[in-house]
Amino acid sequence: MSQLKPKVYVNRTLNLRRIQYIGFDMDHTLVRYNSEEFEKLSHSLIVKKLIETRNYPSALRQLSFAFDKVIRGLIIDRGRGNLIKVNRFGGIRECMHGLSRVEFAEQKRIYGTTYIDLSDPNFLAIDTAFSISLALLFAQIVDYKDKLKEKDSLPSYETISFDIEQCLDEVHRDNSLKDQVKSNLSQFVVCEPDVVRSLEIYKRSGKKLFVLTNSYFDYTKALLDFAITPFLSEHKSWTELFEIVIVGAQKPRFFWDKLNFFKVNLDDGTMTIFDDKLAPGVYHGGSASLFTKSLEVSAEDILYIGDHIYGDIVRLKKDCNWRTGLVVDELEGELVARRKASGLTKIINEKMKEKEPLEQKLVDLRDANAGSEDIQEVLKEISQIDAQISPLIVEYQQHFNPTWGEMMRIGNEESFFASQLERYACIYMPCLADLLACSSRTYFRGYRRILAHEVEDEPRSIVTEPKELVESE
Repeated sequence: MSQLKPKVYVNRTLNLRRIQYIGFDMDHTLVRYNSEEFEKLSHSLIVKKLIETRNYPSALRQLSFAFDKVIRGLIIDRGRGNLIKVNRFGGIRECMHGLSRVEFAEQKRIYGTTYIDLSDPNFLAIDTAFSISLALLFAQIVDYKDKLKEKDSLPSYETISFDIEQCLDEVHRDNSLKDQVKSNLSQFVVCEPDVVRSLEIYKRSGKKLFVLTNSYFDYTKALLDFAITPFLSEHKSWTELFEIVIVGAQKPRFFWDKLNFFKVNLDDGTMTIFDDKLAPGVYHGGSASLFTKSLEVSAEDILYIGDHIYGDIVRLKKDCNWRTGLVVDELEGELVARRKASGLTKIINEKMKEKEPLEQKLVDLRDANAGSEDIQEVLKEISQIDAQISPLIVEYQQHFNPTWGEMMRIGNEESFFASQLERYACIYMPCLADLLACSSRTYFRGYRRILAHEVEDEPRSIVTEPKELVESE
């Protein structure tokens, strides 16, 4: 196991000692994907569906996959053909039409002071890694349509967005995507032996582990057989490691509905209606309310970790109040970028502080009806500092996504994705390995939140027992 400090970030105090059940989403959480390879495959299959089932032009096959053109947390404006990035309040701060940046003045003309309401069906949030191919392809086809002489030869932007979304659902449902993944698991799935060993340590310490995934049994079995079973030392199979495995869960519906469970036969995948008390095994469907009732466990005693901010975290927290952990795979790259850009951050902050007395002086001069020459002199000084700051900001942004910058921020503001993460995820981390590198008795304590009127800084701390003590027990 790596000796580096685990990167687990805390929004709400969480005492792992109290947690009885720890649950995991499978895709992008318990089982990590090579995201770029997976989304490249998804992109090509969606294009194939569009051409073969919806009469889109075969020229779309020439669209190349570009993983860094979009990031998680963006929002599709279906009607206008735009990708937008919003702050925590839903205010629009960045905008691309197709593959072209929309300048600020034009953005203001289009949206005015509009705040995005994600309950509006005209907007679609890109809040999972599985949607990267969707967002990229939408931008590419919008760009392609705009360049056509006969633009009406392609459907409206809105129809394009729904067609792409439906085709993405279809390639998941009809197994055209998953069959290719299963046929070449080493290309798409990242094996993590250390994670498997840590799961066994957690189980040995008394934690009950379960899997809760929307994937069906055949796909779940293929991935767990490949990524979990070969690396077990204390169990023969993943079926022994996990107390309960729930497939076909239909999250987020699982968290608010009251559907019954089906028992899955491990030999052939057939299912039978199940209305008894849950026991170790594999189940299909079901609901959170039946899960907690059957196991006689409190919501506060369950920690569930997933990668989908809405499907795994937001609805769960609203409807069940289980404890929540979010895996944000992209965070690792952002942490590296922040460290590399820390010197620039310091210089930019110093330059901004230089402006503060000048800006106050400008206010005072205008209040005193000072002469225009005095005002222009101060404005000139401010402009000179701005001219020094601008290239520094450009250089800072180059450390992050070349098109969208930081995933968690828009300038000094938090992004909408970051605000959802902060509100609904008790803890978050770049990968599951970071959590499992901590003791199963870790007490996570977050920062004291600094409000706008407060000036003191208080450090966050994680109080934890050494993992070696757990391994020896």
